[in-house]
Amino acid sequence: MNKNEKLSVVFMGTPQFAVPCLQKLIDTENVTAVFTQPDKPKGRGYNIQKPPVKELAEKFNIPVYQPATLRNGEALEILKEINPDIIIVVAYGKILPKDILTLPKLGCINIHASLLPEYRGSAPIQWALLQGDMSTGVTSMYMDEGMDTGDMLIEVGISIDVNETFDELYTELSDLGANVLEQTLEALKNNTLKREKQLDSDATYAPMITKEMSLLDTKKSAWECHNQIRAITAYTEYNGKRLKIYKSDYQVSNLQEAKTFKIICADGLALSLKEVQLEGSKRMNIEQFLNGQGLLKSGILITGDNG
Repeated sequence: MNKNEKLSVVFMGTPQFAVPCLQKLIDTENVTAVFTQPDKPKGRGYNIQKPPVKELAEKFNIPVYQPATLRNGEALEILKEINPDIIIVVAYGKILPKDILTLPKLGCINIHASLLPEYRGSAPIQWALLQGDMSTGVTSMYMDEGMDTGDMLIEVGISIDVNETFDELYTELSDLGANVLEQTLEALKNNTLKREKQLDSDATYAPMITKEMSLLDTKKSAWECHNQIRAITAYTEYNGKRLKIYKSDYQVSNLQEAKTFKIICADGLALSLKEVQLEGSKRMNIEQFLNGQGLLKSGILITGDNG
């Protein structure tokens, strides 16, 4: 393969996480088509919204396909006609059947937001935070018929800050994913790409996050509650209303400290809340919230007892 030759690429991806990877391919390769999930209603008004990947593809006049399924043969026929050198998959949200996996001559490569074989599945970023991990990363791999079980290619790790939230880590790993993809394709073109089989015995899983997991469980330790907040955006009850918690600070401080809003957890430690949204109100930092509640000087404590 001529390392200066552009690859004919079909890109499959859906959310914002996949956008930097698609942009990298647009900048460096020949993206012939994009496959993404169908448009879906979102928000209070249930307005139909395009996936972020589709919005980017349309800016560059790249053909976009949004099949409801990949298993009825229609997508396969489209891909046969396009005849790409390679398929790149990033957070697409659909399982590729064998006949698609074996179609491109250079195979199908996936960019996954964990250091495989840890956190195979759909929610690796959330689960890394839920487990209180201090590091994570991105792995490129050749795809097979399993769930994130293919041969690993390039892994790049990063540290996780103790107060880092899902949104922050999501953005960091999204950008890292584009860099890992670039490294992977460069090695592929230079014939230096090495494959490493995953050890299933070392695998852990990251299943989908459910709504039920969002209720803050203060019968757990402050560290566990903190991880739940930064991974999922947990909620508790305050004055008969739902209080969403977007950010907390894992710093044990004086319970009488002013301008604080704390939750007492099962280990007796107080977790400081930094960004919240009370039902019927807007998202705000804790000082704005306390001022709005008429609590100008003294901090308050809640247990958020879930019964």
